[in-house]
Amino acid sequence: MRFISSQFGGASFSCLTLFVLLLLHFCHIVSIVGQKSDGALTVVENPDGGERVGGAEEEVTVDDDDDDDEGDLEVVQPTEQWQTLKPSHAVPAGSRVRLNLQTGEREVRLGDEQLKYWTQEHREKEETQSSFSPDELKRAMKKIKEDLNPASKDTQRQDSVESKYRPLEELKRDMAQLDLLVETDVQIMRRLLDQFNSSNSTTEQKMSILLELEYLVHQVDNAQSLCSMGGLQFILEGLNSSDFRLQESSAFVLGSALASNPVVQVKAVESGALQTLLTTLATAQPLRVKKKVLFAVASLLRHFPYAQRHFLSHGGLQVLSDLFREDGGGILRKRIVTMLYDMISEKELISQVGLDSVLDAAHQERVRQYSKVSLQGELFEKGWCSLVPQLLESTEHDYREKALRALLAMAPVCLDQYRSNGSLLDSLLSLRDQYQEMVQSEITLGEENGYFAEIVQLIDALHVKMK
Repeated sequence: MRFISSQFGGASFSCLTLFVLLLLHFCHIVSIVGQKSDGALTVVENPDGGERVGGAEEEVTVDDDDDDDEGDLEVVQPTEQWQTLKPSHAVPAGSRVRLNLQTGEREVRLGDEQLKYWTQEHREKEETQSSFSPDELKRAMKKIKEDLNPASKDTQRQDSVESKYRPLEELKRDMAQLDLLVETDVQIMRRLLDQFNSSNSTTEQKMSILLELEYLVHQVDNAQSLCSMGGLQFILEGLNSSDFRLQESSAFVLGSALASNPVVQVKAVESGALQTLLTTLATAQPLRVKKKVLFAVASLLRHFPYAQRHFLSHGGLQVLSDLFREDGGGILRKRIVTMLYDMISEKELISQVGLDSVLDAAHQERVRQYSKVSLQGELFEKGWCSLVPQLLESTEHDYREKALRALLAMAPVCLDQYRSNGSLLDSLLSLRDQYQEMVQSEITLGEENGYFAEIVQLIDALHVKMK
C-alpha cells in the first residue's frame, strides 16, 4: 500500500508540475503577443533568390491591418528610394519596410504594386512640374500677354527692324570716312546735267548721260525735279542737234518724263517743246528718230486738252498726214492712228462723265477745255476719213485692229465718205470672211471669245453703221 501511495503521489506531483509550467509558458506568450513592439517585422524572402551582401538587412511589408492607434505620428510619403524611418514616423499601407542590420535603423520605400505606376515618364513629369519657380511662372504669363497684344508685337517688330538698319545720315558719315559718296537722285541728275553741258563731253558720253536720265525720269518726282533745275532746255537742245543719235535719245527722255506727268506737260508746252517736236517730224529724219519723237508727242497730248488745242492750231494734223503718206512700212501709220484714236476716245469719255451735274469744279473745267478741241472736224477736213482705211491693207492683225477702232471712233463725221468708198466695203467683207475662219480655229481650240472674234465684232459694228 505504501508503495502504491508513494507511486501515486509522485505521479500526481509530476502532472501538477507540468501543468503549472505549461500555464506559465502560455501566459508568457500571451503577454508577448499583447505588447506593441516597434521592432515587430515580418521577414520576407529575398525576391532575387540570392544572398544579400553581408546579410545586413531584412524586409517587411506594412499591411492595412496594422494598428494605427497613435494619431500623432508623422506620415512619411515613400518614394522608389529607401528612406530612413524615425520612431515617430508612420508609413502608408502597402509600403515596404526593412531593418538595416548594419545600422540598426528602419527604412521604407514604395511597395511592389505602387512601383508599377511609378514610371520614368511619371517621374520626369513631376520633376518638370515641380521645377517651375513663382518667378518663372510670372515671366511665362507676361510672355503670353505680350503675344496676345498686337500693338506690342508691332512695336517689337519695329524695334527689331530699326536695330538691323542704320540711319542714312550715319551711313553717309561712315562712307565719307571711307572716301565714298552717297548721292540722291536729284544730286545724280544735277551732276549728269553738268557733264552734259560740259564742252569736254563727247557724243558718246552725252548719249550715256541721256540713257541714265531716261531711267530716272520714270519717277514723277524726278521728272519734275529735272525740269526745275533746267534739264528740259538741255533735252530740247538735244532735239535740235545735228546728230541723229542725240535727237533719238533726247526724244526718248522727253517722252518718258512727259508720260502721265501733268506738271512736266505744262512746262514742256510753255518751253516750246511741241513746236520743236513737230519741226523734227516735218524734216527729213531717220525712222528710229521719228518713232521716238512720235512717242514724245503722244505723251505730251494724252489727257492734256490744252496741248491738243495747240497741236491742232500749229498744224499738227497736217504734219501727221504727210508722215502717214510717206510711211511705207506701216509702223508709223499704226502709231499715228493709235494716237488719234486715244485722243478721240478720251474726249468722248470726259464728255459722257460730264453729264453728271454733281461733279467737282476741276472736272467741269476739263470738260470745258475738251469742248474747245475740235478734233473730229479737223480730221474730216484734213482727209483722215480716207487715210485711216489704208491701214486695213496691212497684213498685221494689230494694225487692222487699230484701224477698225479708229474708223468706228471717226464714224460720226466720216460716215458719208465710208459709204461712198467702195474699196472700204470690199475690204470689210474680205476681212470678215478671213477672220471668220480664224474664229472657227479659235473655237476648235476652246477659245470662244478670242482675239479674232473681237476683230470680227469690230468689222460687224462698222458694217452696220455703213448700211
